[in-house]
Amino acid sequence: MGLEKKLIDLENAFSRLRQSYDRAFETKGSKDFEFFRDSTIQRFEFNVEILWKTIKEFLSSKEGVECRTPKSCIREFFVAGYLTPEDTKILLEIIDYRNLTSHTYHEEIADKIFEKLKIYIPTMQKAINKIKEHLQNL
Repeated sequence: MGLEKKLIDLENAFSRLRQSYDRAFETKGSKDFEFFRDSTIQRFEFNVEILWKTIKEFLSSKEGVECRTPKSCIREFFVAGYLTPEDTKILLEIIDYRNLTSHTYHEEIADKIFEKLKIYIPTMQKAINKIKEHLQNL
């Protein structure tokens, strides 16, 4: 799958993540919250997968850099000048939190992941914007 297709898939999935997050946030305190929170966490999980794989493809196409793991791709994205140190730190943390998503049967973990999304979603958007901004130069 080419970079442009990956980016389209990422943008579509990310749009649904934002919608799901907004809906969950709106239902906070209601009986529906857990359903929408859990849906949002699931969307977060696969968005992280799509994001790092898109970064991997971007780095390969644009910079000639090969990376194999999510964290190595984020570090290389930083080294290539596309991320600030703070955004890099947050994206690396996002990978750790993505790994926690298999434990969302623990309410406290699910709540912790959901609360972090208020920081994670804008940071993920910045990374997507950087890819879009530089895609035209390929």
